[in-house]
Amino acid sequence: MRQPRELFHARKIDMKEKTILVVEDDPDQMELTLITLENISSGGKIAAVRDGAEALDYLFGTGSYQSRDTSVQPDVIFLDIKLRKLSGLEVLKRIRSNRRTAMIPVVMLTSSCEEEDILSAYKNGANSFVRKSVDFQEFTDKLRALHTYWLSVNIGAPVP
Repeated sequence: MRQPRELFHARKIDMKEKTILVVEDDPDQMELTLITLENISSGGKIAAVRDGAEALDYLFGTGSYQSRDTSVQPDVIFLDIKLRKLSGLEVLKRIRSNRRTAMIPVVMLTSSCEEEDILSAYKNGANSFVRKSVDFQEFTDKLRALHTYWLSVNIGAPVP
């Protein structure tokens, strides 16, 4: 007769408050994204910035974010490609070039379906490329899937 197996006990995962940084310059898209994320998030934090320069200020604690504790970074960034002041691709390059932010997952969440944008995003270190949908339910479903994967399923890299 076989002996019962010992149950596997997974190590405890730090359940700190998870943060999403949304970088979107279209006010309507931003509102839709925030409303959707607020409805599907369970206790997480959502930070929102409206252009590429503000995204870098947030991440690196400069400008109006100079008092932000940059030792605490977002768990995932939802980044549009077409942004004012500084493009999403330029923001992505800066994120990947800094050791403090290089490992943060970046999802390009954009209305672009240009092959050049897709290739550029992946060449510059995007973790995912997701096309926004004009259909509300489809957009909500995509955000729910992204939220679930990046904040519940994925195990992020250790903080340097």
